[in-house]
Amino acid sequence: MTFYAALVQPFVEYGFMRRSLVACLALGIGCGPVGTLLVLRRMSLIGDAMAHALLPGAALAFVITGFSLLAMSAGGFIAAMIVALLAGAVTRLTSQREDASFAAFYLIALALGVMLISTRGSSVDLMHVLFGTILAVDDASLLLIAAVASTTLLLLAAIYRPLVVECFDPGFLRSVGARGAVYHALFLALVVLNLVAGFHALGTLMAVGLMMLPATAARFWVNEVWSLALVAGLIAFVCGFVGLLLSYHADVPSGPAIVLTAGALYLGSLLCGRRDSVLYRWWQQRQHRQA
Repeated sequence: MTFYAALVQPFVEYGFMRRSLVACLALGIGCGPVGTLLVLRRMSLIGDAMAHALLPGAALAFVITGFSLLAMSAGGFIAAMIVALLAGAVTRLTSQREDASFAAFYLIALALGVMLISTRGSSVDLMHVLFGTILAVDDASLLLIAAVASTTLLLLAAIYRPLVVECFDPGFLRSVGARGAVYHALFLALVVLNLVAGFHALGTLMAVGLMMLPATAARFWVNEVWSLALVAGLIAFVCGFVGLLLSYHADVPSGPAIVLTAGALYLGSLLCGRRDSVLYRWWQQRQHRQA
């Protein structure tokens, strides 16, 4: 098999492969910076909870309207934001930590969503919602993903400084009179928007993988916030490209192939990255012993 046949020909010959690749690029542009900030804010598992929290809203919209892009997007966004608001309210009104509140509500939401789809739909419908079908991304879904990516970049540019300050020194942000809760809510809205966009391509269970794995892998290569976001977005796109090719040539599901590629790149970064990886620490310790 030639280089052209292996890496280029699938995207030249098939329109659905080109649309899928563009969707991966748009998802990487949006999910890279958002995933980076989730990691910096120590909210990685909350991102996973939010991904599952959108399921009941999307499921309810599916039961009522079928596979309607607008209805399922709106339902998923509303459901995830309700879970976020409820978890925040419980944290403020009780002594329970925010991560525990998110875990409780996302488990309830996940079970409710699966029950709705299982009782009113088929097993095929359930698999579609949970794992997505990126190879079936149509023009409307592609426009939605691109719009979310553009909105993410514009809003992050507007609130970049307070978000970064809140990651490292929230006390300082409060001392200068900035409304950290407002920026936190806007950031959560961006997380949900990107998960909704990823949901249409990868499903609720896979969408968070493309958001978090590239961001965690990027930390083993670069240090600055802007470079972390850039590298995370690039890794997400590469994972999409390689995962689509793996799906095409090996005849395996595309969503899991993309996320498993991201997992492989994360493990490679963990072992061989140029910053704080296993190999880097071993080399530092060896140098220290020799000195």
